Amino acid sequence: MVSLRLSDRYFTRDPQHTELGSKIISNSIKMIDELGFEQFTFKKLANEINSTEASIYRYFENKHKLLIYLIAWYWKWMEYLIDYRTNHLQDPEEKLKVALKAICNEAEFDPAFANIDETALYRIVVAESNKTYLTKQVDEDNKEGLFRGYKDLCKRIAAIAKEVNPEYPYPHALISTVLEASHQQPYFALHLPSLTEVDRNKEGLHDQVYEYVENLVFAALRCSSQV
Repeated sequence: MVSLRLSDRYFTRDPQHTELGSKIISNSIKMIDELGFEQFTFKKLANEINSTEASIYRYFENKHKLLIYLIAWYWKWMEYLIDYRTNHLQDPEEKLKVALKAICNEAEFDPAFANIDETALYRIVVAESNKTYLTKQVDEDNKEGLFRGYKDLCKRIAAIAKEVNPEYPYPHALISTVLEASHQQPYFALHLPSLTEVDRNKEGLHDQVYEYVENLVFAALRCSSQV
């Protein structure tokens, strides 16, 4: 089984290296997806995996740190997918489209990571990811490097955008905007439909999100090149 390397600042003990750690990750994804982050607790998780809260605390300081870990894992996996799918491509525009498609699509099961339900984790990213940084301790968490996965992914895609138009002055701002849009737009379509033209009643919700994001990115890059 493949593992993605994450900083030890996310955890007290690396859950990827033990059977119990693997159970904590796979079952927490399932439970947060089903219950929502607010209703999820370590006590409920311990009951689910026939373990103790104390055992879970040996891996994660609290449930907020666990959520940060799960979201960071998702962004790291997304960077891994984009690198894999673009490393043979030469055309920057084609590479950028592949990267944008990856972040907009609903995740599918990846057999390289057998203990992770990427589809459920994607739904957690859509519903819960902003809770990792919309907190009072965001600056402290940032100093600890807890948003490194998100920033690395943004940097990776921004570098491709810069290849498309080296003169564009806002590649990181543009890509961080579309990273947010890639999960905000499907959430709005499902729950706050007046905030978006993405229509949950039409076939291909994620294709609609991709069309919006692709239009936004390339319009910005091409407009800048004409100034």
